[in-house]
Amino acid sequence: MSDARAGSLIMLYRALTSAARPLAGALIAYRTRRGKEDPERRGERLGRSRVPRPDGPLVWANAVSVGEAVAVMPLVQRLLHDYPQLSVLITTTTVTSARVVQRQLPPGAIHQFAPFDSPAFVHRFLAHWQPDIVIFAESELWPNMLSAVRRSPARAALVNARMSQRSHARWQRAPNSIQWLLSSFDICLAQSAGDAERLSELGDRDVFATGNIKFDVPAPDADAAELAIFRAAFAARPRWAAVSTHPGEEDIVEQAHSVLTRQRPGLATLIAPRHPERGVEIANMLAGRGYDVQLRSKNPQPKREAAFYIFDTIGELGLLFRSVPAVFMGGSLVRHGGQNPIEPTKVGCAIVHGPHIGNFAEVYGALDVSGGAQTVSGAIQLAQAIGPLIDNRQKAALRANAAEAALEPYSGALDRTMRALQPLVDAALHNRERRAERPRET
Repeated sequence: MSDARAGSLIMLYRALTSAARPLAGALIAYRTRRGKEDPERRGERLGRSRVPRPDGPLVWANAVSVGEAVAVMPLVQRLLHDYPQLSVLITTTTVTSARVVQRQLPPGAIHQFAPFDSPAFVHRFLAHWQPDIVIFAESELWPNMLSAVRRSPARAALVNARMSQRSHARWQRAPNSIQWLLSSFDICLAQSAGDAERLSELGDRDVFATGNIKFDVPAPDADAAELAIFRAAFAARPRWAAVSTHPGEEDIVEQAHSVLTRQRPGLATLIAPRHPERGVEIANMLAGRGYDVQLRSKNPQPKREAAFYIFDTIGELGLLFRSVPAVFMGGSLVRHGGQNPIEPTKVGCAIVHGPHIGNFAEVYGALDVSGGAQTVSGAIQLAQAIGPLIDNRQKAALRANAAEAALEPYSGALDRTMRALQPLVDAALHNRERRAERPRET
């Protein structure tokens, strides 16, 4: 489908983003003051880079935020292992996701912040990096980026793609726009059969269900010595965790804590907000209600009297998961769509979640049916579900084992994704070799 048939919604988006270009500097300054941009790397958001492009074929993997970055990293590592002649550029948009990526960045990979999706910035970015393959993750469909990719020689793939029922219904009101966006990809690899069906209905002809790469993500690690010290700091205190929480959920967690602590003196509730920069805000809210609260960034070891211990740091969920028998997965008691439960499941945590899990409906469905997870709808139910898991470690372990067994059939997505991408990689390598062999004009 040509750019001329992109649809009125895309054309309006292009016009607005082009007109807003002069405001980019002010936007970056505002976001920097709020801790949402790296002050040393602001030029990257405008498409500038101080890093030279490596020689040879290059894959650009656009992962945007933490969830997409977690999914893409195993794929990046596998591409570099299977095709050592490749280099990989990984772009993200948030400071948090940048930190996650940089902690895991393998040799041969480069991290940059993605440019704002404005035509001038995208053009500058692509002129510098000249990728041979472009990989977008999940549901990130940036019109100006895709328009520029369409005009380049690069081959493009949408991997770990998802299309929720809600998004599907919305896109049906703009059929030309979504068809144009999806037609920018040579291949689309969906997380599930349901995602593949919805993407096909919206006009994607080359869509295949390869599974969710996140099922193949290894369990988050933790230093054994640090874990022993951390656990010892809690001694025999009963404890649980609320992970990837969103605004509004910490209030529910506090209410559940209040109920739980009536029969469990010394209860410790660990909270890891989805956005760590919210840690101070959450701590102030809880302290204002009379609780002793600690932030991990300021108190690496919890004190015995702290009722709440907040993980406002990056890359330490492995430590948290290994310190509690049960976890409430956030983004599910508010209308966000849920957060990925795979990592705590792999570590051996019992899972509790709210009803709003549309982003991971198939995963939670498998967990719930197997008895590997439990759904709750408010503070009282949350306390009723978490309490027995805190009191009875054997019960928590049985639920965790059921969850692990329920997710076993979903593994293998990374292998299937690599097989599906092989023709694109082979074609890109061949084309790069041909360009390298051409004699230079004199």
